Amino acid sequence: MYSDKTVIITGGARGIGAGIAHAFYEAGAKVVIADYHAENGKQAEKKYDCERVSFFETDVSNEQSVIALVTYVMEKFGRVDILINNAGISSFSNFYEMTVEEWDRVLNTNLKGVFLCSREVAKVMEEGGAIVNISSTRAFMSEPNSEAYAASKGGIIALTHALAATLSEKKVRVNCISPGWIETNNYEELRESDHLQHFSKRVGKSSDIARGCLYLCDPNNDFINGTNITIDGGMTKKMIYEE
Repeated sequence: MYSDKTVIITGGARGIGAGIAHAFYEAGAKVVIADYHAENGKQAEKKYDCERVSFFETDVSNEQSVIALVTYVMEKFGRVDILINNAGISSFSNFYEMTVEEWDRVLNTNLKGVFLCSREVAKVMEEGGAIVNISSTRAFMSEPNSEAYAASKGGIIALTHALAATLSEKKVRVNCISPGWIETNNYEELRESDHLQHFSKRVGKSSDIARGCLYLCDPNNDFINGTNITIDGGMTKKMIYEE
């Protein structure tokens, strides 16, 4: 299905992004891993050692860096069919002591990055293209001192349906995924109680999000547009009472 498609995945060198990159590679796509961390990106590229996978060092919060990314992809592959806006950072700090610089760093990466990448890709994306933005269940529920992260992830959901409206003229679909607890490091070290917090009786894996991306980018699913899909094993729907 994706053998003739070119996919850009921001933050694709590690974690959820790496899982998404692997899924599209397995599906036959040409994959561009755009990541701020050069060493991680180069290692990810070497893992595949394949012309279909390429790394480009990218700071999604920087306009010129994003423009350079899209220019590179167009020169190398000649097209962009799918964009996965996955790059993001989290920074939880005391609300009363949070600096403007810290707030800006999170919002510029998580939210401004989605805007910049979507804008530049939309300029070259042809009819039938798809954009998937990765938000978070923290757009709907919070713990103390998560203001910047929550604001950025809530903004991504709002930006998703705005982009869907704008890009509908080009027949480019824009959707969003809000992951819950996705363990990307030491899954085998999780406790039974961690898994039992979910209706699905397990903590999520990056492959769960990757399959969601494949589903949303499938041209047969073109009636799904401008929406957010929560993939969290039911965790955010669980009623909790204090004993």
